[in-house]
Amino acid sequence: MRKYVAEFIGTFVLVLFGCGTAIAVGCSTDNIAAYLTTAIAFGLSIVAMAYSIGNVSGCHINPAVSIAMLISKKMSAKDFVGYVIAQVLGAIVAAALLGYLFGFDSGFGANGLYDGDVAKSLIIEIILTFIFVLVILGVTSRNLNAAVTGLVIGLTLTFVHILGIYFTGTSVNPARSLGPALFAGGDALRYVWVFILAPLIGGALAAVVYKGLDKEQE
Repeated sequence: MRKYVAEFIGTFVLVLFGCGTAIAVGCSTDNIAAYLTTAIAFGLSIVAMAYSIGNVSGCHINPAVSIAMLISKKMSAKDFVGYVIAQVLGAIVAAALLGYLFGFDSGFGANGLYDGDVAKSLIIEIILTFIFVLVILGVTSRNLNAAVTGLVIGLTLTFVHILGIYFTGTSVNPARSLGPALFAGGDALRYVWVFILAPLIGGALAAVVYKGLDKEQE
């Protein structure tokens, strides 16, 4: 149960500070400072949580990471289900708080299709998630990386946001997308399936590819 509570807290913080910053600064491609600030906020959320709850749950705070760990046989099916439920609940509670703080017409930092195109958005999110999860699998595979793991993962999340915000607002995390979409409604909710499916595919692909790469190294 402690692991699930940790995952709830971690995802809550990610959505509250990441999406909250996007709302507060008015993140858009026309405002470079706000754009970069939002990317950094998501990255720093991961860094903060990795060094606080990482030793409890591993700080997945993302179903795409959890599915990669499941495929890599680093967690049980029971824990996978528990983690995902906790992550989704954390995102929903954070989004509800954002609605209370900023108003329920704030947009919630929800994701959106790139150019109204489902296929392009799926491809973008699969690639971004693949890169993000591949880094996580690599950096967590060796104990000697333990001291810098949180920093590397946080910087990588910032890295994928710097490109991804332009296209879809960057999901790479089904929970992060679902929570805000439930309150934003409209197209955000209508197309939230894209931001659930694509990260899960990207995470699964990263697990399969990394397994092959790791075998080659051995």
